[in-house]
Amino acid sequence: RLHGRLDRAYAARPDDDAVDRALAWLAEEHALPRAPLDALLDGYLWDVEARRYQTLSDVIGYGVRVAGAVGVAMSWLMERREPHVLARACDLGVAMQLTNIARDVGDDARLGRLYLPGAWLGWDEEARAHWLAAPRPTEAIRDATRRLLDHADVLYLRADAGIGALPAEVRPAIRVARALYAAIGDVVRERGHDSVSARAFTSSTDKVRLAAEALALEGRSSLRAGIGAGERAALYAPPLPEAAWLCGPAPRERVE
Repeated sequence: RLHGRLDRAYAARPDDDAVDRALAWLAEEHALPRAPLDALLDGYLWDVEARRYQTLSDVIGYGVRVAGAVGVAMSWLMERREPHVLARACDLGVAMQLTNIARDVGDDARLGRLYLPGAWLGWDEEARAHWLAAPRPTEAIRDATRRLLDHADVLYLRADAGIGALPAEVRPAIRVARALYAAIGDVVRERGHDSVSARAFTSSTDKVRLAAEALALEGRSSLRAGIGAGERAALYAPPLPEAAWLCGPAPRERVE
């Protein structure tokens, strides 16, 4: 049903709903490709289907759809449509999603969901079902959570270079969002990578401090002339293999 609404909005025949009319206008006014929106809906469908994620690539593929696609669409609307900028926007979205997964291991388990790569856990079907029935912060779960956060950190660092390529008026907000999300991963680490016993969160005081630090970083970055070799290499790094189809000059139709 939602894909049908997209079909009609992109055919300039939106349903008689304010959201659909606004989307039709947005798509035409900004030439917004529908691929990121289709990808987002597919990610939702994967949740409904209770899809299993055996490898890190599987998890990243999910993250590309439910979060990386949002970054691509936002970058497009900010009129930064170069493939390398789209790739870094996707990196940031996926990094945030990996952080979400690491934070929500316990909450997801209580809903019957497990997003940590199955291959990292080495469980058979019986062991998986047993753990979901009574989630515990086992050594395997803690180690998989740690590894996922390590991968998120790599993507946060790559995304940093892309933030500098965005319009000046949006960079402060993006830097603050990046800082707040990455800090959730730091809290999970401080708790020994146990996000089963309790959900990690940052305090209001920490949020204010992190926002101030991010804004100060943006202020310093805006005063620099040019970028260094390392930052340039990060900015022009290839997209995630799982996201290459979404980060070209014209994002292609969604792929399974």
